[in-house]
Amino acid sequence: MKLTDKEKQDIILLHIETATEICSVSLSKNTELLACKSIHDGNSHARNLIVLIESLISELALPKTAIDGISVSMGPGSYTGLRIGVSTAKGLCYALQRPLIAVSTLDSIAVGAQRQLLLGDDVLYCPMIDARRMEVYTELVDTALQPVQPVQALVVEEGSFEALLSEKKVAFCGNGMPKCRPLLEKYPNALFADAEISAGNMVGIAYQKFIKGEFEDVAYFEPFYLKQYIAKKSHVKGLE
Repeated sequence: MKLTDKEKQDIILLHIETATEICSVSLSKNTELLACKSIHDGNSHARNLIVLIESLISELALPKTAIDGISVSMGPGSYTGLRIGVSTAKGLCYALQRPLIAVSTLDSIAVGAQRQLLLGDDVLYCPMIDARRMEVYTELVDTALQPVQPVQALVVEEGSFEALLSEKKVAFCGNGMPKCRPLLEKYPNALFADAEISAGNMVGIAYQKFIKGEFEDVAYFEPFYLKQYIAKKSHVKGLE
């Protein structure tokens, strides 16, 4: 159910981004970013996420009960990172009795690129999340974040975007972009954004979902992994 204009006033949202090596949290009021904190250490999400959240709330002198909803980066991305972010968001939703909002990781990366490049409407955005070797999790969206090509796992090779770049300007972004750039920068229509993956880029998407009442089932929501997780065989003595 959509909110009335009165109910839309001063909506405070907490945003959690753990889909990549960056652990990031932010707070917003409506579409205004109030504050954001990030740590660049892919192995520390479990240790640092709650600390970041508590620090952010404390610095703004904001009681947890003032938070109207929690948004979480839903993937695709790191299996472990997504599990940590989603489980933390769910725990907060249960404790505070607040709704859960899922934000596409790729869409929020595209938002970061839009803010950095400040281009017109004739540009497409190709956010890329680093996977193994030359593989990336990617999609193609327009400036309104409407899909042009669906989310997919793509092995980037010579000529992968040649046909597209012969017709359209495309802004490549995300932590999977640097390894693909040598294959793409020869095309005049290829643009590049190195904007950091951040919970601060989730604000607008999450706010629109909140006012439209597009919430997830806290009990059953699962991250969007895109590819099935395959556990590696342990090499620790006694665990083989």
